[in-house]
Amino acid sequence: MANCLFCKIASGEIPSKQVYSDDRFYVFEDINPQAPTHVLVIPRRHIATLNDLTPEDGPLMGDLILLASRIAKERGLGERGYRLNVNCMEGAGQTVFHLHAHLLGGRAFSWPPG
Repeated sequence: MANCLFCKIASGEIPSKQVYSDDRFYVFEDINPQAPTHVLVIPRRHIATLNDLTPEDGPLMGDLILLASRIAKERGLGERGYRLNVNCMEGAGQTVFHLHAHLLGGRAFSWPPG
Protein backbone atom coordinates (compact mmCIF):
# COMPACT_ATOMS: atom_id res chain seq x y z
CA MET A 1 0.00 0.00 0.00
CA ALA A 2 1.55 3.24 -1.14
CA ASN A 3 0.32 5.37 1.77
CA CYS A 4 0.64 2.85 4.60
CA LEU A 5 2.95 4.04 7.39
CA PHE A 6 4.06 0.53 8.35
CA CYS A 7 4.65 -0.51 4.73
CA LYS A 8 6.93 2.53 4.41
CA ILE A 9 8.74 1.60 7.63
CA ALA A 10 9.20 -2.03 6.54
CA SER A 11 10.57 -0.92 3.16
CA GLY A 12 13.04 1.49 4.76
CA GLU A 13 11.36 4.55 3.26
CA ILE A 14 10.72 5.80 6.80
CA PRO A 15 13.50 5.17 9.34
CA SER A 16 12.90 2.97 12.36
CA LYS A 17 14.86 1.22 15.07
CA GLN A 18 14.96 -2.27 13.59
CA VAL A 19 14.85 -5.28 15.90
CA TYR A 20 14.47 -8.04 13.30
CA SER A 21 13.90 -8.36 9.58
CA ASP A 22 13.38 -11.15 7.08
CA ASP A 23 11.40 -11.63 3.88
CA ARG A 24 8.08 -12.07 5.74
CA PHE A 25 8.32 -9.92 8.88
CA TYR A 26 9.71 -6.66 10.15
CA VAL A 27 10.06 -5.88 13.85
CA PHE A 28 10.88 -2.45 15.22
CA GLU A 29 10.82 -0.39 18.41
CA ASP A 30 7.59 1.52 19.08
CA ILE A 31 8.17 5.30 18.94
CA ASN A 32 5.82 5.79 21.92
CA PRO A 33 6.70 2.86 24.20
CA GLN A 34 4.20 1.83 26.85
CA ALA A 35 6.63 -0.50 28.63
CA PRO A 36 10.42 -0.91 28.91
CA THR A 37 10.15 -3.36 26.00
CA HIS A 38 7.64 -2.31 23.35
CA VAL A 39 8.22 -3.56 19.83
CA LEU A 40 5.88 -3.97 16.89
CA VAL A 41 5.84 -7.18 14.88
CA ILE A 42 4.40 -6.71 11.39
CA PRO A 43 4.04 -8.89 8.35
CA ARG A 44 5.68 -7.32 5.31
CA ARG A 45 2.57 -8.10 3.26
CA HIS A 46 -0.06 -5.45 3.82
CA ILE A 47 -3.05 -6.79 5.72
CA ALA A 48 -5.16 -3.98 7.13
CA THR A 49 -6.81 -5.69 10.12
CA LEU A 50 -7.48 -9.05 11.71
CA ASN A 51 -10.81 -8.93 9.86
CA ASP A 52 -8.93 -9.18 6.56
CA LEU A 53 -7.19 -12.47 7.36
CA THR A 54 -8.09 -15.53 5.33
CA PRO A 55 -7.62 -19.21 6.20
CA GLU A 56 -4.47 -19.13 4.09
CA ASP A 57 -2.98 -16.60 6.54
CA GLY A 58 -2.98 -19.13 9.39
CA PRO A 59 0.69 -20.09 8.96
CA LEU A 60 1.69 -16.42 8.72
CA MET A 61 -0.05 -15.58 11.98
CA GLY A 62 1.38 -18.64 13.69
CA ASP A 63 4.86 -17.62 12.60
CA LEU A 64 4.22 -14.03 13.77
CA ILE A 65 3.41 -15.33 17.26
CA LEU A 66 6.44 -17.63 17.27
CA LEU A 67 8.68 -14.73 16.22
CA ALA A 68 7.27 -12.50 18.96
CA SER A 69 7.87 -15.26 21.51
CA ARG A 70 11.45 -15.69 20.34
CA ILE A 71 12.14 -11.97 20.58
CA ALA A 72 10.58 -11.85 24.06
CA LYS A 73 12.85 -14.67 25.22
CA GLU A 74 15.91 -13.04 23.64
CA ARG A 75 15.10 -9.88 25.61
CA GLY A 76 14.86 -11.80 28.87
CA LEU A 77 11.08 -11.62 29.20
CA GLY A 78 10.33 -15.33 29.06
CA GLU A 79 10.40 -15.90 32.82
CA ARG A 80 8.89 -12.60 34.04
CA GLY A 81 6.19 -12.52 31.40
CA TYR A 82 5.13 -10.33 28.55
CA ARG A 83 2.02 -9.31 26.67
CA LEU A 84 1.31 -9.76 22.96
CA ASN A 85 -1.55 -7.58 21.81
CA VAL A 86 -3.28 -7.16 18.45
CA ASN A 87 -5.92 -4.44 18.17
CA CYS A 88 -8.63 -4.63 15.52
CA MET A 89 -10.38 -1.47 14.36
CA GLU A 90 -10.64 1.96 15.99
CA GLY A 91 -12.88 0.83 18.84
CA ALA A 92 -10.14 -1.51 20.06
CA GLY A 93 -7.36 1.05 19.66
CA GLN A 94 -5.99 0.28 16.19
CA THR A 95 -4.53 3.51 14.80
CA VAL A 96 -2.39 2.18 11.93
CA PHE A 97 -4.30 -0.04 9.55
CA HIS A 98 -1.56 -2.55 8.86
CA LEU A 99 -1.89 -5.66 11.00
CA HIS A 100 0.64 -5.58 13.83
CA ALA A 101 1.28 -7.11 17.21
CA HIS A 102 2.56 -5.13 20.17
CA LEU A 103 5.12 -7.07 22.22
CA LEU A 104 5.29 -5.45 25.65
CA GLY A 105 7.31 -6.43 28.69
CA GLY A 106 9.58 -5.34 31.48
CA ARG A 107 6.84 -4.17 33.86
CA ALA A 108 3.73 -5.58 35.51
CA PHE A 109 0.46 -5.35 33.59
CA SER A 110 -3.02 -5.20 35.05
CA TRP A 111 -6.20 -6.87 33.90
CA PRO A 112 -8.46 -5.92 32.28
CA PRO A 113 -6.13 -3.90 30.08
CA GLY A 114 -8.28 -0.82 29.64
